[in-house]
Amino acid sequence: MKYLSTRGGDERLTFEEVKPAVSTVLTGLAPNGGLYIPEYIPALPENWETSWKDLSFTDLAVEVLSLYISPEDISREDLRALVEKSYRTFRHPDITPVKRLSARTYVLELFHGPTFAFKDVALQLLGNLFEFFLARRNARKSAGAKPETLTVVGATSGDTGSAAIYGLRNKANVSIFILHPKGRVSPIQEAQMTTVTDTNVHNLAVNGTFDDCQDIVKSLFGDREFNAKHRLGAVNSINWARILAQTVYYFHSYFQLRAQSPPDNVEIQYVVPTGNFGDVLAGYYAKRMGLPMARLVVATNENDILARFWKSGAYEKVDTSAVNGSAVTAPAAGASDGKQAAGGVKETFSPAMDIMVSSNFERLLWYLAYEDAAGSGQEAKMRAACATLDGWMKSMKSDGRVQVPISVLGLARRDFVAERISNEQTLDTIREYFTSESAYVADPHTAVGLCAAKIVATQNPPSITQVVLSTAHPAKFSEAVTRALSSSPNFDFELDVLPPEFKGLLEKERRVIAVDAPEASLVKEIIEGFAEREAGSATGASSV
Repeated sequence: MKYLSTRGGDERLTFEEVKPAVSTVLTGLAPNGGLYIPEYIPALPENWETSWKDLSFTDLAVEVLSLYISPEDISREDLRALVEKSYRTFRHPDITPVKRLSARTYVLELFHGPTFAFKDVALQLLGNLFEFFLARRNARKSAGAKPETLTVVGATSGDTGSAAIYGLRNKANVSIFILHPKGRVSPIQEAQMTTVTDTNVHNLAVNGTFDDCQDIVKSLFGDREFNAKHRLGAVNSINWARILAQTVYYFHSYFQLRAQSPPDNVEIQYVVPTGNFGDVLAGYYAKRMGLPMARLVVATNENDILARFWKSGAYEKVDTSAVNGSAVTAPAAGASDGKQAAGGVKETFSPAMDIMVSSNFERLLWYLAYEDAAGSGQEAKMRAACATLDGWMKSMKSDGRVQVPISVLGLARRDFVAERISNEQTLDTIREYFTSESAYVADPHTAVGLCAAKIVATQNPPSITQVVLSTAHPAKFSEAVTRALSSSPNFDFELDVLPPEFKGLLEKERRVIAVDAPEASLVKEIIEGFAEREAGSATGASSV
């Protein structure tokens, strides 16, 4: 399996390509600004439903990952060891269990990892991949040679940061710098990140939005000199390995649901709360591989660039219909009441989705451009898709919008449907499921998915069973959950929600660096400063 950039070029890379500043698994971002995608989507083995149906999550992960990772990159034996090591830290024996809420609604709980968020599924594996590749490369060096190191840089709206930190803390030859928007992540999320005091972990609180943080990270990766000097590694969902790891739980949930229901009565529709489009993109890959499913549901909050795309075919930072006065709505009431933040991002009760531009959407646009390309021959269509996508992304950068042809929009609507959920609907949904027969406590992101599922269900045939991806533990978003359920006489946050691991977390010692403005130069100075101090320490230690 080889990988190419969505924005073109003749280069085809392996899963781990040993080149300066170029690696599908280590950097995530191609030198031309594109994202890496596999040159083809592999089909499932002919007997996959029979041979995979009783596999554990770990065994299933080995089978799925092996379709994309050649044994020349990672032997099957090493891959199995990496997978087993990665999921040993999860609290539930099924890793990502399916839970029934009603006859036609299930949740796929993805928060049983060490940081109580779905991103642990990918980032525990990614951290071990980083360590594995670095150890293998350094083992090949001559005695006394300087070891190869990696500087991991990431932006987070809450969960990516803590999951990446827990995946990489205390890893040899790895430093990690996580940028988060100051005051725009939940108290628990901030504490999970900043209370990790391992010497290789650095938290940066940026005075700006998540999109500002993400732009800084992209700028650093786009600076070839800085990238090569510090050997940058990516943990954000632009990293292909993250998308690949997340495809596994779609297969695992499929088999769990089939075991609970008669096969003839199961037609699954996955409903995915999404901001950066990585989690739902993993479902798209699973669908393209051959996993049976109905249209995927893209559930957004009030930062609805994706929902607006599926309505009009316009991928745009600013809702131009709202600017023209035809789609202006009053903000929801409350502390996180939909107010406009700097740069147009609204603060909501589901902050991990508070973003203006969905980075992974570029990958889907590439596939849509490929299918829409005229002519015959895979290579010609791939080149055409890269050229089209490159033009779209340039328009997005210069104009803040791109309008795709109606034929492309039709292809997008074939595999997806999208819904926008307000702050008020989010709280109502948390309340509804807690007071229902299931008495389920949903975090606000999961509530966005549950509300979208209910809306879409009215348009579905009765044969469809919906599986909503539950992306985070409700304790991570205590303000929204408490606000929704405080009037319920049966609700006790500590009894119903708070896990033992979170008790006392807010009072622990913290280590965080303030970045006064959302400027890449300031972050570069911080990284350079730590690199110089570490180099000085290494020199001093070697001379003793």
